[in-house]
Amino acid sequence: QVQLVESGGGLVQAGGSLRLSCAASPSISGIHIMGWYRQAPGKQRESVATITNGGDTNYEVSVKGRFTISRDTAKNTVYLQMNSLKPEDTAVYYCYANRYGSAYWGQGTQVTVSS
Repeated sequence: QVQLVESGGGLVQAGGSLRLSCAASPSISGIHIMGWYRQAPGKQRESVATITNGGDTNYEVSVKGRFTISRDTAKNTVYLQMNSLKPEDTAVYYCYANRYGSAYWGQGTQVTVSS
């Protein structure tokens, strides 16, 4: 069983930055892939960025060059650095982990970007 707790969401003006954190317990050991998804009102949940235990990353096209996903194994934490935020980035952001084929989700954190 893996528990994921997100933090770092909030309200920011367009062009600003936020950093989301996702703390995994008991640890990220054995987790093959972690990532961030988002869901805007009236839209389906979509993948934003993922990172494997080998450090390979993948980004949704609209966030490439603006968002950076990283992981700190010692702190059992995955981060999403979001720069040059746009109003269309407004959504609830969810942390995701896949451990031995089982999927786990955090409770979500709201990111609102004002124009």
